[in-house]
Amino acid sequence: MSLLKRRATVLAGVAGAFLTVLGTASVASAASYPIVGTSNVNARSGPGTSYQIIKTYKPGTNISIVCQTPGETITGPLGTSNIWDKTSDGVFVSDTYVKTGSDGYVVRQCSGV
Repeated sequence: MSLLKRRATVLAGVAGAFLTVLGTASVASAASYPIVGTSNVNARSGPGTSYQIIKTYKPGTNISIVCQTPGETITGPLGTSNIWDKTSDGVFVSDTYVKTGSDGYVVRQCSGV
């Protein structure tokens, strides 16, 4: 095999490995956290109480957060915040009902919300 073909083969292998790692990282980017409180928590179509309720989560349910975004300021069991968590289900829950262990962002910010 010529030197040029060997280099091309090595580069193709490196590129394939990079894309595999990159793809794995994006799949693993959703983090799971428990819903807290004493009653069901509304999950909405957008980051505020004026948005339609799509579903509810029972306390203790783990949700996967794919991104977070600022929205309506809410006071809940974990304090007051304007951060809303977008779940892997595509709905939004006030971060004041999700035990992330932080008062700030714990995953990337959503784009185009």
